[in-house]
Amino acid sequence: MLPGCVPWPPEEAARHRGDGYWSGEPLGELLRRSAAEHGDRTALVAEGRRVGYAELDARADDLARGLLDLGVAAGDRIVVHLPNCPEFVVATFALLRIGALPVYALPAHRLKEIGHLCAFSEARGYLIADRYLGYDYRELARTVAGQPGTDLPHVLVVGEAQEFTGLDAVEAAGRALRGTPLPPPGPADDVALFLLSGGTTGTPKLIPRTHDDYAYNVRAAADVCGFDRDTVYLAALPAAHNFALACPGVLGTLAVGGTVVMPDDPEPGESLRLVAEERVTATALVPSLLGLWLDAQEGMPEDVSSLRLVQVGGAKPDTATAARVRPVFGATLQQVFGMAEGLLNFTRLDDPEDRVLACQGRPLSPGDEVRIVDDEGRDVPPGAVGQLLTRGPYTLRGYYRLPEHNARAFTGGWYRTGDLVRMLPGGDLVVEGRIKEVINRAGDKVSAEEVEEQLAAHPAVRQAAVIGEPDPVLGERIAAFVVVEPGAGCPTAAEVGEFLRARGLAAYKVPDRLAAIGSLPLTAIGKVDRKALPARVPAPRPVAPPVG
Repeated sequence: MLPGCVPWPPEEAARHRGDGYWSGEPLGELLRRSAAEHGDRTALVAEGRRVGYAELDARADDLARGLLDLGVAAGDRIVVHLPNCPEFVVATFALLRIGALPVYALPAHRLKEIGHLCAFSEARGYLIADRYLGYDYRELARTVAGQPGTDLPHVLVVGEAQEFTGLDAVEAAGRALRGTPLPPPGPADDVALFLLSGGTTGTPKLIPRTHDDYAYNVRAAADVCGFDRDTVYLAALPAAHNFALACPGVLGTLAVGGTVVMPDDPEPGESLRLVAEERVTATALVPSLLGLWLDAQEGMPEDVSSLRLVQVGGAKPDTATAARVRPVFGATLQQVFGMAEGLLNFTRLDDPEDRVLACQGRPLSPGDEVRIVDDEGRDVPPGAVGQLLTRGPYTLRGYYRLPEHNARAFTGGWYRTGDLVRMLPGGDLVVEGRIKEVINRAGDKVSAEEVEEQLAAHPAVRQAAVIGEPDPVLGERIAAFVVVEPGAGCPTAAEVGEFLRARGLAAYKVPDRLAAIGSLPLTAIGKVDRKALPARVPAPRPVAPPVG
């Protein structure tokens, strides 16, 4: 096991193998097995190209050899910062096959997140697109590579590489080495990749997922969602996100011989056009994007008669929006409540409509264990709201290199999720809120503490408090309340947005609304009373829309 990662206790690992959850198959073999069975079928549709299974598998091997020739080695951490594109899939399997560890970053991440990920993971490589949606990732790479404490010998670029290394050149070098055997895969109970936590602190935590646990995650999710070789899955969300990657997502589709479709642009109109053209059967959306899809389809309808399954997760959808799915799309709605740390809950495809609308599903695996407890750690009565604890064959045992945090986040092998839930008689969970101060903006988890810290760095701001406010489109929007320094004028909304983005804050973390306040309300023990904020101020002013 990689140093800094927490392994399963041997007796639990043996039980998961004995119960058939862990198969011992390395994740890199998932594509190879599908290529052997479905070689002539289309695996991937993206950027106007159709890539077959045999071609995709060969490209992954070529890139794997090229990376080895470049000096990338087993155990090296490589931050993968790509939009949805063929190279995302090729690079994922290439890294898995040589034992290098992808660290998945979201396209919206910027200097603060990427600088932290590269330094904390001790990354030996950074994989980016040249540009995406108007943003030049090469500029970001230059800044990150120049930061103290960061050593990035390999910056790999999809597209125009400039002074960096083009990924196509690495793949070409590997193609010239065909016939050179790849090293044998490492043990399946070792770490395969790193996902990012939703974040309750200023920077995301790294979630180590092993070959065994993540392969089971993929297989079981594909099975419960009815994925097979006829599935055509539209990756509307970033594939670096656990939901779109493996629930069942891109990996689940490839595991069963289906076809993955990746839009060039995540705009709903483009996605719906692809649903019609490629006869898409399944997709996954966050609630805010679901609402936009529904509105777009009602405004300019496409032929979406092929669509059979619409998953919604990342946040709890409102019932009215969820109820529109079948009338507008003619598809089954599936609620998904889960976390990159492990536990996944799905409503089932044969659940009655009223149950699907009323809950967020039940655990994926018979091996999942769930407890709902009060503040003292005691099990609550049936149907009562409490804190969700879980453990099982695909839920982590600890974050990477965070022993002090792990001591708080885990108790007796149980992971404290930070979610408040109640359980219905049939075992389905209803999400009632969160313990952690996290704002769920359009499915992106934003730490209130992080944004407050960045706001407080503004020279005109003495104190800041940030909360999530209900929003019909985003689910929650970010509202910021600032106490201005004496004698300083209150910064404008545009100035605040520009200041935060200049500090490297991801655009989705910039407050949507801003208000000045004379003082922050406090609790009896001197903490900021966020619950009192909306009652203490007038309606906040909108902040300039985030850019990039």
